[in-house]
This record gives sequence, C-alpha cells and structure tokens, in this order.
Amino acid sequence: MDLWQLHIFASVVEKKSFSKASETINLSQPTVSTHIKELEEHFQCRLLDRLGKVTEPTRAGLILYDYAKKILALRDEAQTAMLDFLGQTKGSLVVGGSTIPAGYIFPKLIGAFKTAYPEVSITLNAGDTSQITRAVRNGTLELGVVGAKSNDPAIVQEPLVQDEMKLIIPAGHEWVGKQAVTCDALFSQPFIARERGSGTWQSILASIDDAGFDSARLSTGVTMGNSVSVIQGILSGVGISILSVMAVSEELRTKRLYALSVEGLDLTRYFYLTLAKKRSQSPICNKFIEFAREQAAD
Repeated sequence: MDLWQLHIFASVVEKKSFSKASETINLSQPTVSTHIKELEEHFQCRLLDRLGKVTEPTRAGLILYDYAKKILALRDEAQTAMLDFLGQTKGSLVVGGSTIPAGYIFPKLIGAFKTAYPEVSITLNAGDTSQITRAVRNGTLELGVVGAKSNDPAIVQEPLVQDEMKLIIPAGHEWVGKQAVTCDALFSQPFIARERGSGTWQSILASIDDAGFDSARLSTGVTMGNSVSVIQGILSGVGISILSVMAVSEELRTKRLYALSVEGLDLTRYFYLTLAKKRSQSPICNKFIEFAREQAAD
C-alpha cells in the first residue's frame, strides 16, 4: 500500500466510477483496476462493489476511505508546510458559492488572493445554497459561501459578509418615487419567487414570517432559478421581487430598476462561510479562510 494507491482509491469512491476516476487522475481504467486489486489483496477483503454503472465502497471500503482522506490531507499539509518554510505557497483549491457570493464576493476575493499567492490554482463552482452546502458536506468543495444557515449537523458555518436586500421594482412601476412600502402591500403585487434551494428566498420568507405576516400569501405565480433570471423578469414586467442590492447595482445606477425598503421587514442578512465539520481542510484552504476573514473585516 502506498499514497498513490490511496489517492486512486479515494478518487474511485468520490467519482463512484472506475472510468470517471481514471479520467480525473489521467490513468487508464485497467491501471486503476490493478491498483484497487492490489489494495484489496493487501487488506485481504473487498473494498469496492460494482453495482451496475455505479461503484460503491463496501463497509471495509468506507473505513479505508475515511483514513485515506486523513492520510492524504496530512500529506498535503506536510507539502504546504515545507513550501511555506521555503517562502512558497503552491497548490489547488476548489470552492463554491451560491448566486451572489459566486457572482460578486468570490471574484474580488479570489483576485486579491491570487495577487498575494500567484501560484495557487483556484476553481470556483456556482449553485444554489442547498447544492453548495451538499457539495461541501460531500467533500466535492473544500469550502463554500452561501446565503442561508444550514440545519445539517455535518456543516459548520460562520458569518462572513453582511448583505442588504431591498424590494426591486421596474421603471414605470406605480411605486417609483417611494422610499418604502408596507409589508402588507407586497401581497397586492405579482411576486417572482426563487427556487426552493435559494438562500435568498429562504431569508425573504423568514423575514416576512418574523414580521408577523404569512409569507404563503405572496402571489408567487412565477418561480425563477437565479438572480439574473429574476432581474430580467422584473425588467420585463413579470413581477417584483426582493434581491441583494449587489445583484442590481448596475440597473439601479442606470435607473432601469428601483430599490425600496419594506417597513417592518429586516432585510439584512449574512453570507456564511461554510465548511464540513468532520473534514480536515487543506493548508491552502485554511490560508484562504484566514485571508477571507481579513478581507471581510477591512
């Protein structure tokens, strides 16, 4: 057994496929199969079951996978520690954000981090809050930034960036010129909802309910999958909605859209740094986390 074999084994478990793992680590499928066979011979038990098109670890495989991830993480930590000692920071990092963090927070953060550490490679994935949280929990992403708190006990979060949301209406709307409207007035307007997994939408519904209103009364005849679609829907007269002001800064500047406060409604929220509680973060990830905290504090 060696570290390379553990790396191959972990890749097969994570990709749930010998063929996909072989593509990821740039080896032929027969070579991957040979390494797995050698591992099974070493431990004298089956580690993986091929169930049709999907490969799943056996109970023994699950035990080995848990230790393999710890061993490989310790290897990465040792490599990074030596590079740091030599005045170098190299490595790769895969992060993910829900709509607003991926579009507006991460690009600036990654740009500043790359300036400080040019030899670090960063991949940014985007999805809704539930998708990013699930990917962090599964280890596909080392860290995420999302717009809602998770109830998953396998997830740990901390507030990173404060955000302001407002009611967004199009030019020509009857409320243009107002600074604010009552919460009760929202129920008289066609409202564009976000998909169920959206942290923004979860936050909006919670704010309405906390204010003593029934969010189920909103006239949400249209649901859209991301902020870009919602913005275009508002511009096209489909309805109004509540969005982060970060997402509509250009439209507000050109007065194609207008932002209003909603009386009695707390529309401030946080974007949360999101990690898997039982997964060890790589040294590069820990460096990025500290960098993100420092940038957020400035």
